[in-house]
Amino acid sequence: MKRFEGKAVLITGAASGIALATTKRLAGEGARVLACDINADLLHKEMKALADQGLDVTARVLNVTDSADCNGAVADAVARFGKLDVLCNIAGTLMFKHFTDLTDAEWAKVFAINVNGVFAMCRAAIPHLLETKGNIINISSAAGVVGTPYNAPYSASKGAVLMLSKALAVEYASKGLRVNAVCPGHVHTPMTSGVTPPEGADFSLFGRLSPLVLPGADPAEIAGAIAYLASDEARFVTGSTFVIDGGQTAI
Repeated sequence: MKRFEGKAVLITGAASGIALATTKRLAGEGARVLACDINADLLHKEMKALADQGLDVTARVLNVTDSADCNGAVADAVARFGKLDVLCNIAGTLMFKHFTDLTDAEWAKVFAINVNGVFAMCRAAIPHLLETKGNIINISSAAGVVGTPYNAPYSASKGAVLMLSKALAVEYASKGLRVNAVCPGHVHTPMTSGVTPPEGADFSLFGRLSPLVLPGADPAEIAGAIAYLASDEARFVTGSTFVIDGGQTAI
């Protein structure tokens, strides 16, 4: 399929995980992609590998906690492509810790990346997306739909992303801009592989969170859902909460 032939796309968090898989998927379907991440070395390595495969991808280092940098990334995309059709806000972080042990700085860091970064990218991109009647895909989480233990900053931040997506969908629907949120459950990514529950955690609290069918999703499976929502096939889909969690939120 070439659903994104002629489309200009900006993706955050593109050096690894879901965002890397999404970059590969959309570029593979014909998109021109500005791939952004704070990890410069890994980003350039991965984008070179994709470019060597003939995909139209460009690397740009981006710190989503810096609103001026977010403005610059969007401006770079528009300058390079002449327009912007799709914004995928995938950059994120998580933290497992006993709630009362959290510091102000730790709470603020999670929100700076997961919420403020999405806000800044959307604010910068929307004027351009309105011109193309484009769309935004924000990555929320199953943890933003149901509570998860020892993960309060992440759950709270992803709940905020979910409701921000719905608010923008309502505000801009009449102007032709679509906004949707994808809510993955456990996905095998570098971010999730390096995080464990804190010492003294009650593991019985995690029983409800175990997917019913699969031990976890592959990033490419999430990228497939993003590709659908970002494509013209989903022209009647906005304000959607697209949950991909193996049954986690069904219990």
